[in-house]
Amino acid sequence: MDLRQHLEEELEKDFQLLKQYENEKRNENDPGLRNRLENRIQSIKQVIEKRQEELNKLPKSSPNSSSNQSFSQDLGFGVKLEMVYIPGGTFYMGAPKTEEESLDYERPQHYVTVKPFYMGKYTITQEQWEKVVYSCPPVARELNSRPAYFPGDKLPVERVSWNDAVEFCARLSHKTGQKYRLPSEAEWEYACRAGSAKPFACGDTITTNVVNYDGNFTYGNAPKGEYRGRTTPVGTFQPNVFGLYDMHGNVWEWCADTWHDSYEDAPNDGSAWISETNQNARLLRGGSWDLNPGNCRSAVRYFINLGYYYGNIGFRVVCSGAART
Repeated sequence: MDLRQHLEEELEKDFQLLKQYENEKRNENDPGLRNRLENRIQSIKQVIEKRQEELNKLPKSSPNSSSNQSFSQDLGFGVKLEMVYIPGGTFYMGAPKTEEESLDYERPQHYVTVKPFYMGKYTITQEQWEKVVYSCPPVARELNSRPAYFPGDKLPVERVSWNDAVEFCARLSHKTGQKYRLPSEAEWEYACRAGSAKPFACGDTITTNVVNYDGNFTYGNAPKGEYRGRTTPVGTFQPNVFGLYDMHGNVWEWCADTWHDSYEDAPNDGSAWISETNQNARLLRGGSWDLNPGNCRSAVRYFINLGYYYGNIGFRVVCSGAART
């Protein structure tokens, strides 16, 4: 057994012990016992931090920059973060006035040239979130290891604020040695469309056989469908042409940009559009499980305060630290 494998196995035991203590504390009403359990929790966290520091000193795997292929980032303990290579290109961002249910703040349509980047195949799952939160010390803020309203390892993490998502990216960057961040709004729409100029990556409409949304509502000529009333495991439905899953529906996804009520004067280089006067309003994209299909279109934009969190908001990450050719 090599050193990396040994440390990872020991860390896995530490994580299980930490979960046990946290569950016992959550169900314990006696203040004295709760204090003792809290002391054990803090002690095991220190052990985890020390082991993680040892693990971080070992050589890290990197994406293959020569071939620009998708790669899998090892988070340890059998948990992977799959990153998809998104080739650069130029696309027409926004929605035409003829698009059903489109709004003026999705316009004016404009050409944007996006550089190549790597994007998460799925939204961040609860097991990925938990492993990074437990194994990396805080960078700027504490994080709840289990924030989701709908629990499940393969379900998207939700009930995370923009601030939480940014903190996760910082910890993930520290853990892996790669530079992870939230996507810009332009990168997100480019990746979502995957070459399509239609309302959805798959065409003019969607059904609940291909997207998780409120099937009591319809878009275009599609029939009514199922309303699941909750998130679905990542990878449940078919990916788009780029190989990305759930870009429509399931959970809203945070982007780096601040909110602007139109695309007037928007950058055309794919970068995040950050206002100096509107820092608290941050972008959401993609729609969610509890919304109608019109709110899951490629061009849909929404915003909310960066400190808010709900059971229909998650995120996926972009890696910009991998070399590009």
